[in-house]
Amino acid sequence: MSKVENFLTQEEEQEIVEAIRVAEKNTSGEIRIHIEKETSLATFDRAKEVFHLLKMDETELKNGVLIYLAVTNHAFVICGDKGINDAVPADFWDCTRDVMVNHFKEGNYKQGLIDGVLRASEQLQKYFPYEDGDTNELSNEISKG
Repeated sequence: MSKVENFLTQEEEQEIVEAIRVAEKNTSGEIRIHIEKETSLATFDRAKEVFHLLKMDETELKNGVLIYLAVTNHAFVICGDKGINDAVPADFWDCTRDVMVNHFKEGNYKQGLIDGVLRASEQLQKYFPYEDGDTNELSNEISKG
């Protein structure tokens, strides 16, 4: 078993997927989580590659958000698409990141990810509120590399 397979239990993954489903009820934004063992690239550069591979840059409003984790590197990044980045202040994700870091320092990755998803949703709904007819454009499942 790799570090990625051991990172979260199946039950924890399902709780996180449910948090994504609930979070996306409040925003037209799309939230995804990608976990991989490690990256040899700068974390942000790898996150941008994964963002593209997951087709997160193809949402109608360019409002996808990726929470990317490299387990062995002990690194994570929250990155948003152009629509979000053009609309929000530079420190937009700081409060979400800080909440996640506090949980991660205690080894509570599941709660860190759930709180990150819910915080991201709170932030997203200010700029991209849910509207009638919005569809779920991307899978809510956790992707792994």
